[in-house]
Amino acid sequence: MGRSSLLQLIQISLKRTKKTSKMTLAPRSAQLPDSPHRDSLDPAPTPSSQDQRLLKALATAMVNHPRATMGELAELAGVSRATLNRHCGTREGLKRRLESHARSTLERLTHSAALQRLEPREALRELIREHLAQRDLLALLMFEQNPGRQAGHGDASWQSYVEALDAFFLRGQQKRVFRIDISAATFSELFIVLIYGMVDAERRGRAASAGLSATLEELFLRGASNPAQPASP
Repeated sequence: MGRSSLLQLIQISLKRTKKTSKMTLAPRSAQLPDSPHRDSLDPAPTPSSQDQRLLKALATAMVNHPRATMGELAELAGVSRATLNRHCGTREGLKRRLESHARSTLERLTHSAALQRLEPREALRELIREHLAQRDLLALLMFEQNPGRQAGHGDASWQSYVEALDAFFLRGQQKRVFRIDISAATFSELFIVLIYGMVDAERRGRAASAGLSATLEELFLRGASNPAQPASP
């Protein structure tokens, strides 16, 4: 994602903070890309560990080799072309399945019981760690679609993820952990931009993997000010 794309993402994200929408989630199953929408707000069932490894490998292959053929993607993921065709059929089917898997994965981590149970600062730390553990899927989404942008454009399938972030930051505000002069929606958008931006920077060699989680937490909670320097009046 280039500088212009990231700037566009930020501009679109900021627009969402001025307008909140209430929409019903209708996500698609990660198992079958052409499955009907679910009525439940619960995330899709977790794929098997074998399926998750395959989907992760395919996401990495698509990001690193966007012009690769289905045969080349299968080889990069370590499966036969026949296996890939059987699971996805076409390249468009593969894209739908990966995007559906990415969406349901992000829903699961934002709706996890642990996230609701933890103290807000520890929950934020866990939220950052869990997002970074899905670097491959986040990188794929940067090339295909962005959750904040899709939710802002009326895509109900991403609304649950964004609203879960809003609810998390609102809970932190209610507990006086996060400042209240910034809306929960703005916190969500800043979180999305920071996470996706740093994953992209890491891929381009602009940010080191080591300590990235701690850096994001520190920057998000305390900003860019030098703690050793007194604040300006």
